[in-house]
Amino acid sequence: MKFYFIRHGKTLWNLEGRFQGASGDSPLLEESIETLKKLGQYLQETPFDVIYSSDLPRAKTSAQIIQSQLKDRCPLVEIASLREWQLGKLEGAKFATLEAIYPEQLKAFRTNLAKFDSTMFGAESVYQTTQRTIQFIKSLESKPFEHVMIVGHGANLTASIRTLLGYDTPLLRKNGGLANASVTIVETEDFKNFNLLEWNDTSYQN
Repeated sequence: MKFYFIRHGKTLWNLEGRFQGASGDSPLLEESIETLKKLGQYLQETPFDVIYSSDLPRAKTSAQIIQSQLKDRCPLVEIASLREWQLGKLEGAKFATLEAIYPEQLKAFRTNLAKFDSTMFGAESVYQTTQRTIQFIKSLESKPFEHVMIVGHGANLTASIRTLLGYDTPLLRKNGGLANASVTIVETEDFKNFNLLEWNDTSYQN
C-alpha cells in the first residue's frame, strides 16, 4: 500500500507565525487554494482508493480542493485521529513571543522533540500525538487499498511519518518539518516496515 501524506495548504495563522494545533484553526489563504488545485492536478492520474482527512477545517477544505481535481473520484472520509498536535496553551500564540519567553522549549519543538516538555503547556506528548495517527494508519492493513491519500498537519505528520520510518524521538524533526501543500510518499507491504519514496515534495509548484 502506498500512502500519500499531504500537509494542508497555508493558512492565515501560518502566515502570521502562530501555533495552530488541534484546538486552533484559521482559513486557507487565497493563494493556497490555487496551490492546492495545482497539487490535485499533479496527482490527478494516481488512482486513489480513498482520501482520509483530519476533520479540522483547514485540512478538510484542502482535501476537498485536491479531490476536485482528480480524474477518478474517490470517497473523502474525515478522521479525528488525524488532527494536528493538541498544543494546549501554545494555541494561537506567536512563535516570536514564545521564543522570547521559552527559547529552549521552542528550539526543542523545532529540532529535538525528546527535549520538548509538553506538560509545561498542557499539550499532547510526542507519543500521544504520533500514536493516535499511527494506530489509524495501521488499522488500514486489512483494507484492499493500493493508493491512500492522508491530508493532515505539519507537526503531527512530520513526527508520525518519521516514527513509522523508525526514527528515534530526538530525530523526528531532522531536516525540519513538512511544507504546506507538500506530498510525502511512504510504502509498506506488511505494515511493520515502512519505506520512504518521496519526502516533502513541492516540485509541482515550480
